[in-house]
Order: sequence, then structure tokens, then C-alpha cells
Amino acid sequence: MDAPHVAAQGQKLKPPSLLLLALEGRAPLELGASLLAFPLLKNVPRGDGHPVMVLPGLMAGDVLTLFLRKFLQGSGYAAYAWEQGLNRGPRDGVLEACIARVKELSEKHGQKVSLVGWSLGGIFAREIAKALPNNVRSVITLGSPFAGHPKANNVWRLYQAVSGKTAVDDVQIAEIKKPPPVPFTSIFSRSDGIVSWQCCVEREGQQTENIEVHGSHTGLVVNPTVLHAIADRLAQAEGQWRRFDRDGHQGIKKLIYRDPTRA
Repeated sequence: MDAPHVAAQGQKLKPPSLLLLALEGRAPLELGASLLAFPLLKNVPRGDGHPVMVLPGLMAGDVLTLFLRKFLQGSGYAAYAWEQGLNRGPRDGVLEACIARVKELSEKHGQKVSLVGWSLGGIFAREIAKALPNNVRSVITLGSPFAGHPKANNVWRLYQAVSGKTAVDDVQIAEIKKPPPVPFTSIFSRSDGIVSWQCCVEREGQQTENIEVHGSHTGLVVNPTVLHAIADRLAQAEGQWRRFDRDGHQGIKKLIYRDPTRA
């Protein structure tokens, strides 16, 4: 078990510092970086046209994932919004509606659906994959706190207020921590100002991995290194999933994507 995963199992993780929270203002700069890097991003591995559904974070909706979905469409995928309005957490019927939508998309395309979930949307994506392992091709989460304590973030009070969920019992926490039964990638940043990054680290296995990027929590859906990593993961042929390769480009990738297992 790697050191970050050990840390995530504890109950004493603290939310990110006020300095990191203040640095969340970087998100517009990350969007600008993606726009500048657009000529390079056009060279990402091309997709095979399979459907990809993007799920937004807490109190975010489909508008804030539009840039990512446009990027996916341009990269060769059939990208879809979750169409559940603002993400206010697991309100009655929301998860069931998502499961029904994934079934519908899978039947429409005659293919399995990949899920990309930002923050709380990633928790939904993991649970959908657990419910529909035969309809989900892969899951990618962006800054999703599926490990550790549910209060190791700076928005837990907001979550309680909008979701009406004032407590999460140990059984629910244990279920959320279980990885989905499909290829899974967690993309996270150690400079995340919203959630403790240790809560976004999965135990690495035959079909689970972690990719570390530089950036803010709110900028994960527009960060150019995140977009490249997502395209790289989605472009793999079904049934031929392999771990993300940090080598290449004369060592430049290792500078961009640092070793997520380092202490």
C-alpha cells in the first residue's frame, strides 16, 4: 500500500489550508492555458466514437462541464451531459436517473459508456459503474474525495446544507471507498484547495490508477494537462486497458505528471 493511500485511510485528515483555498482563483488561468495549448491538444489520441457522460461537481451543472465536453467531442467521442441540473448530492431519484441515462446511452450507441466525474460527480460515476458494470467501459474522476473522512474538505457544510445529508455512517463510507469493477483512473492535484488530495487517491491495482496534475480543484475541467490525460485514458481500446505511461517526450511527461505514489 502506498503512502498517500495509507494517509487517506485515517480519520484525522484536515481540509486544505486557507492559502490553497485562495489559490482556487487560478482556474481562469488554467482555462487560458488550455486555449493557448489548443494546437497541441488537437494532437491527443483520437477516440473511437464511444459515448462519454460527464458529471459535474457540487453545486455545478452542465454549463461548467461544457468546455470539457466540447473537447471530448472534438477528440472523437459522443460526449453527453448528465442533465440533472445542479449537483446537490444524492437527493432522491438522482442516482437512479443517472443509471437510467447510462443504460439509455449504452443501448443507443450499442457500446459501453465511459464516465468522467468532477469532484462529487466522480462519486456518482463510481456508484453508477458499480450498479452497471456491463454498461460502463471506464471511470475517470477529477478531484473526487472517495477515500478518507467526508469532512476533510472545505465544502462539507455546503454539502450538508444543499443535500440535506447531515451525517454519513461508517457503512456508507466503506461502500464509497470500494473501487468500481471497471478500469478506474483518479486524477488529482496536491494543490487542491477544496478537498484533501489524499482523499482522491485509490489503491493501485490491475485496473486502478492515480494521475497527479498541477492545478486547482475548480480548474480540473479546463486544465490542459487534465484534458490530455483524459484523452489518453479514453482512447484505449475496450478490454486493453493499461496504466498511464509517464515516460516519453524526453522526460517532459515526468515533469508534468509527477509520481503520484511519492511520499
